[in-house]
Amino acid sequence: MDIQLKRGLLDVCVLAAIKDEDSYGYKIIKDMKPYLELSESTLYTILKRLESAEMLTVRTAEHDGRLRKYYHITKLGLNRLDEFRDDWKEIISIYRFITKEDNLNG
Repeated sequence: MDIQLKRGLLDVCVLAAIKDEDSYGYKIIKDMKPYLELSESTLYTILKRLESAEMLTVRTAEHDGRLRKYYHITKLGLNRLDEFRDDWKEIISIYRFITKEDNLNG
């Protein structure tokens, strides 16, 4: 898969994972596990990129005597999810065009 496409998809997946409630690294990985494997190092790279793009904010809170970073989706992050849904419709249409010969010959 094209690296830029994969990066964009992973960014949107992380935003979707925190869309309904603030979350932290381990929980994000756990929530995504049924759908895709994501390493901690990849996740934290994505989280930093999304924070720099102001699509999420970070707060630190104590949990069981340790500090934990919680991530919150911003308006820009929610807008990116909406854009992705619109983009996906176009991608599906392109996919159908590309695979139409397969459907005719199958």
